[in-house]
Amino acid sequence: MSTTSALSPAAVKDGAQLPAGAAAKRARRRRIALVWAGRIGLAVLVIGGWQAFTTWGIVDPFFFGQPSGIAKRLADLFQHGTEFGSFYANIWTTIQEALVGFALGAVAGVVFGVALGQSRFLADVLGPYIKMVNAIPRIVLGSIFIVAFGIGVLPKILLAAVLVFFIVFFNAFQGVREVDRNILANATVLGASQMQIIRHVTVPSALTWIIASLHSAFGFAIVGALVGEVLGAQSGLGLVIKTAQNNFDPNGVFATMLVISVIVLGAEWLISKLEHRLLSWRPPAPSEASNAL
Repeated sequence: MSTTSALSPAAVKDGAQLPAGAAAKRARRRRIALVWAGRIGLAVLVIGGWQAFTTWGIVDPFFFGQPSGIAKRLADLFQHGTEFGSFYANIWTTIQEALVGFALGAVAGVVFGVALGQSRFLADVLGPYIKMVNAIPRIVLGSIFIVAFGIGVLPKILLAAVLVFFIVFFNAFQGVREVDRNILANATVLGASQMQIIRHVTVPSALTWIIASLHSAFGFAIVGALVGEVLGAQSGLGLVIKTAQNNFDPNGVFATMLVISVIVLGAEWLISKLEHRLLSWRPPAPSEASNAL
């Protein structure tokens, strides 16, 4: 007589979950390692090729700079500063202008986007004017702001805010238009006021669109601040770039651009953290779920 030992469903389930969970963690770690290996490999290829081509004379370092020269110039900027004061002070000036412009433009973009998305009448009245202002070249707006407000920080803040406003506005506007009308009707039937609908239904539904716009909006805020500084300023990274350009110093230009890239990447990381916090209620999309493995 043979005896068969039957495993309980719970034990089988637990036994299957442990290897599956471990395999998923290993796959995730492997993917992260491959991503970082690809990033580092690409950086080594580009920087190494750039250094080699300029050393061998294939590319003229007088016009295109050289990675080793950029590193030396960057160290010199941090150690000895610029003609306009400490390099740290110039960095902080640009960050201030970009942050304030980003905040003003984002808030205004969300408010106007939600308002016009809710009201077809407002959208029909203000729509053509918004499109007209959006069509004005930003460098022209920067010149107008400098003529009107001088070469202080205010014109740069305004120019950064304008660039951010239109990105956030169009995304918020479209996000509000995409809200499910059945949900809005149900909220109205249940007795929700207009403000309650906006707070608990409209804005959360459009939040994905708004957060997505913020990822590129901060980069445009930096661009607005830099363009304003190039047009006329007393300090800032844009002025450092303009001076390096006038002195035929490509290493100085690239060194300052490297600092700007680090600032933007840092801001992108913070915005990603904000996105995960604000959208933690949202179930992951199929592509996000598959990328997590």
